[in-house]
Amino acid sequence: MTSTQPYSANFLRDVFVLTGRALRVTVRVPFAVIPNLVISLFFLFVYQGGLSGIAAMPSFHGASYLNFILPVAVVSGAVGGAGSSGQALVRDLETRYFTKLRLTPVSRTALVLAPMIAGMLQLVVQTILILFVGWLMGLHVPTGFAGLVVVVIYAAGWGLAFAGYSVASALRSKNGQAAQAATFIFFPLLFLSDTFVPISLIHAHWMRIAAHINPTTYVFNAMRAVLETGWSTRPLLEGALAIAILACITLGFAVYTATRTLRRA
Repeated sequence: MTSTQPYSANFLRDVFVLTGRALRVTVRVPFAVIPNLVISLFFLFVYQGGLSGIAAMPSFHGASYLNFILPVAVVSGAVGGAGSSGQALVRDLETRYFTKLRLTPVSRTALVLAPMIAGMLQLVVQTILILFVGWLMGLHVPTGFAGLVVVVIYAAGWGLAFAGYSVASALRSKNGQAAQAATFIFFPLLFLSDTFVPISLIHAHWMRIAAHINPTTYVFNAMRAVLETGWSTRPLLEGALAIAILACITLGFAVYTATRTLRRA
C-alpha cells in the first residue's frame, strides 16, 4: 500500500476502516457529542419561543419564524460539532495510537481524513434529529422531503469545512481543549449575519456589510430558501459556493499542517 495513490482501492479501504473506528469511539463516548446537540436544540427553543413574534413584520412576507430560525440551530451545531474531529485526533495522539498507525503502511492522508468524515457523519445524524424536533414543533417545508435532504447536505458540507480547521488545530496544538477552543473563533460568524432577522432589518451599516461578506449568510439563505419559499437557484448556488470556498481553505490548511507534522515526526 502506498500513499502516492490516494484514489486507489487501498486508500478507500483505509478511509473506510479508520472512519468506522472513529465512529465506534464516538458511540462509546456519547457525552462528547450530546452537549452540542442539546445546545443547538436549546437555541432553537429559545429563539422560537422568544422571537417568533417578529415574523409578523412585513419583511418576513408571512414566513414562519420556525423555518427562518431552524438553520441557525443546524449551523451552530456544525460549528460546535466540528471540534469533535480534532478531539478524536488528539485522543489518538495522546494514547500514541496515531504514532502506531504511522508505522503501518496505512495512507497518511486517510489518517487525517477519517476523523473529519466521522465528524461529518455525526453532524448528519445531529441535523436529522434537529429537523425531527422542528417537525414536532410544527415545521412545514414547501419543498417536502427533498428540501430536508438539501438542508442535511449543506449542513454536512459546512461541518466538513470546519472539521478541516479543527483537525489542523489538533495537529498543531496536540491538545484536545485547544482544538475545541479553536473552533469557537468561528462563532462570531453566526451573529455577524442575518441570524435573527433579514438583512433589510439590520440598521447598523457595519453589521450589514459584515453580513454581506459573511459566508454564513449564504448558507443560511440556501437553507431558508428550501424551508420557506421553494427551489430558488441563486441562494442554493451561493450557499454551495460559500461552502466550497471555505472547505478548500480549511481542508488545504489541514493537509498542509498534517504534511508538516508527519514530516517533522
